[in-house]
Amino acid sequence: MLPSRRSCNKKCLNMANIVVKVECYAGYRGEESPQRFYLREKPIDVSEILDRWLSPDHRYFKVRGSDDGIYILRHDTDSREWELTMFDSGQRDETRLSST
Repeated sequence: MLPSRRSCNKKCLNMANIVVKVECYAGYRGEESPQRFYLREKPIDVSEILDRWLSPDHRYFKVRGSDDGIYILRHDTDSREWELTMFDSGQRDETRLSST
């Protein structure tokens, strides 16, 4: 475990009401990047950040999990809550995201 890792938020809900807790690492510029998140009680380490982008009120991270799934995590910059907005298991070629 990295010494700078901390829990960014207690929990948040996505549209399917799956609780997501996100642990982050703050780099030298102080920007937090997800390192691990939890779906219910299952921990999923972020093995790779595939993409990141900003909107006026949110930061988005497209990540590959330790389970080889692709996830989009959204961080609300005002409330500091995290939401899981998309998941792709990568199991089926016809639904696989382009960066998997």
